[in-house]
Amino acid sequence: MNWLSQILTATEVEQSWQQEAKEAALADTLRAKAFGITRDNVDEVIQARSHLLKSVLPELSKFCQTTLYMQNHVMLETLWNLWLPLATKLASHRQNLEHPLIQGILGGQGTGKTTMCKVLTLILLKLGYHTLNLSLDDLYKTYRDRLALKQQDPRLIWRGPPGTHDVELGLSLLDQIRECKNPVAVPRFDKSAYAGAGDRTTPEIVTHIDIVLFEGWCVGVRPINAAKFATAPPPILTDEDRVFACEMNSKLNNYLPLWERLDSLIVLYPRDYRLTLEWRKQAERQMIAAGKSGMTELEVEQFVNYFWRSLHPELFIKPLVESSTLVDLVIEINPDHTFGAVYK
Repeated sequence: MNWLSQILTATEVEQSWQQEAKEAALADTLRAKAFGITRDNVDEVIQARSHLLKSVLPELSKFCQTTLYMQNHVMLETLWNLWLPLATKLASHRQNLEHPLIQGILGGQGTGKTTMCKVLTLILLKLGYHTLNLSLDDLYKTYRDRLALKQQDPRLIWRGPPGTHDVELGLSLLDQIRECKNPVAVPRFDKSAYAGAGDRTTPEIVTHIDIVLFEGWCVGVRPINAAKFATAPPPILTDEDRVFACEMNSKLNNYLPLWERLDSLIVLYPRDYRLTLEWRKQAERQMIAAGKSGMTELEVEQFVNYFWRSLHPELFIKPLVESSTLVDLVIEINPDHTFGAVYK
């Protein structure tokens, strides 16, 4: 992508890179369709994107220096081919609504949803839109409530599965935002409280919200036919595992009103769900190498398997991705954390 680096130094009259950029934008037909790029509008799209690239690059370069796995050339390609057109797509969607856009983002550990949300927020601000980053984690029940929940069901050893969130709190927040209430108190969660068990902390008072990026490991996930658990993949192996999976599946029904508030759903999708296990191990190794506390390899496996037993990606996310009505955009994630195919 030599032409991509030329954009940053080219003047208005230098157009040698533009033909290559247009051909590249149209060559990936799935991505072009996902972002609404056609032969009729590609000139306009490339011009607008190049101006936006130059305006956001200084801030994003500083931000991406803290993202260990993202080198400069990868950041530039990701910015050009994914983040900029996606931000433009979200801005266009917001223009067509009479209320703030509630954008759901579904992604497991290591898929880059937090990084993407931060980058989109910076770009959207350049486009004139104020964005709220909201995690499903922010809707966890309080520490005290989760202690009571664990006493009722000792299988809920970690926060995260269906039933550990305050769905009514999320509904109240999203309804206030959709109704353009101003300001709104956004719940926040401190994962470090109570020796890592976590607890709700002081709400953030936010004004003038145009777009909400609502991300989480099971945002938009819907219940499935319980018969699927009879032939479930590992680590759902025992009768006890299947009972737990069935109960978590049933509790997803309580989340459906929350998903109905979404105007759109994006899925960050590793083609092999087992990548998330290796990514989490990598993250823990990096923390230990930096002198911080981290989980052992065995602890990571136990942790990830716990989540797979509650909502297995093969059972819940794969069918969602293959749906023609429930997901608006799929972004495949490669083993090295870069993005692959992008399609509707």
